[in-house]
Amino acid sequence: MIEFNEILETNKMIDEEKLDVRTITMGISLLECADTDIKKFNDKIYDRITGLAENLVKTGEEIENEYGIPIVNKRISVTPIALAAGSAAKSSEDFVSIAKTLDRAAHTTGVNFLGGYSALVSKGMTKADRMLIESIPEALSATERVCSSVNVGSTRTGIDMDAVKLMGEMVKATAEATAENDSLGCAKLVVFCNAPDDNPFMAGAFHGVTEGDAIINVGVSGPGVVKTALSGIHGENFEVLCETVKRTAFKVTRVGQLVAQEASRRLGVPFGIIDLSLAPTPAIGDSVAGILEEMGLESVGAPGTTAALALLNDQVKKGGVMASSYVGGLSGAFIPVSEDQGMIDAVEKGALTIEKLEAMTCVCSVGLDMIAIPGDVPASTISGIIADEAAIGMVNNKTTAVRIIPVIGKGLGEKVEFGGLLGYAPIMPVNRYGCAEFINRGGRIPAPIHSFKN
Repeated sequence: MIEFNEILETNKMIDEEKLDVRTITMGISLLECADTDIKKFNDKIYDRITGLAENLVKTGEEIENEYGIPIVNKRISVTPIALAAGSAAKSSEDFVSIAKTLDRAAHTTGVNFLGGYSALVSKGMTKADRMLIESIPEALSATERVCSSVNVGSTRTGIDMDAVKLMGEMVKATAEATAENDSLGCAKLVVFCNAPDDNPFMAGAFHGVTEGDAIINVGVSGPGVVKTALSGIHGENFEVLCETVKRTAFKVTRVGQLVAQEASRRLGVPFGIIDLSLAPTPAIGDSVAGILEEMGLESVGAPGTTAALALLNDQVKKGGVMASSYVGGLSGAFIPVSEDQGMIDAVEKGALTIEKLEAMTCVCSVGLDMIAIPGDVPASTISGIIADEAAIGMVNNKTTAVRIIPVIGKGLGEKVEFGGLLGYAPIMPVNRYGCAEFINRGGRIPAPIHSFKN
């Protein structure tokens, strides 16, 4: 049981240090909606989503008001649509109609985002997978709240390079389809390796096939809380540093545990997991980069950055698993550029490059996230970036991802404003040497030898 006094001691964190619960996400299985008729399928998924999530937003707001805990987003994730709609959708146009139905359901329930316009293609693509992937540019340009993800690799299966090539093309096509809005569609599209089934964070959330009919997953945050805690231990050794991060993560996760249990009880939906990721915002003081600099780095991106991030990620997890019996999702530290003012500042002064960010992804929760690049970067180069991240995930048996935004019509020296939690980003340079011949080989990169453990 969680005592109310545990929440009272977080008042300072909430009022002064930007502690929040980033999201309550209801996962909903759509497998029972299977149908051979596209109209019937759309009707079924709309009714199921709006029925189960009817009170999700209201419940989140009630918990927020009663406990004084900010809950920034209320979201829905659904079964990967390429799986759920395999019998109903006969064309990419059918898949677009499903995306519009999901968007309508999101508006009806009032959630901020709905994730699961997704395909799992780590070893190969079915006809339905390919049709969904090819529909992504139109689907994301025609909807407001739908998010899409594609898993192109895993430690057990290797990397589907045909899917990697296709996704580079789809990222570029999505950028072009939403060019009038600074290619914002790409902010709702993420390419994974080793995607988890229970991630509550967008744009990568989907309701995994290993999950039940419905589930409540909660994602906590709190970079500002950790930074404030570290500000009081200047000059202390690494043991003190680690203990401070761990204890702070414990307190942050307990807040998420309370919210998850309350939401589960009130909605009558089983509690799934707490994702204890440190998710930054553009607000000053709510920055993962700020934590790393508080550890002693002159700027994020300096030598020592990867080691500092590895320490942070590990101690956050060690503290969090003591606070909740069910920790899952991604859990660790996010390093998006546009959503973290400290990251933005480091890019603008030349301390942080895509290559350094790639090194950091070896030890953080996800990967290259919310990075704006010139709009004229070729699709094959985007595929190469995806392949590099997928290789890091595959070999190291961890989740990695790419959410990259080639901003059509903009180049180096310019900025792009996304607004809200998405913030803004300077356009970052990309290596100008090509990889098209490598990407065009086709086929699959095999799984690493350590994957064959049974």
